[in-house]
Amino acid sequence: MKRTYQPKKIQRQKEHGFLKRMKTRSGRDILKARRQKGRKKLSA
Repeated sequence: MKRTYQPKKIQRQKEHGFLKRMKTRSGRDILKARRQKGRKKLSA
């Protein structure tokens, strides 16, 4: 039986990547919150 998670780099970037986050207002808010928290990685 196959496991649930079959990773694909490009698909992951398209869904959760930095550019996708920057496109929307709410996405930019997410990045802002993560910067304030001091995250090393802001997005996938």
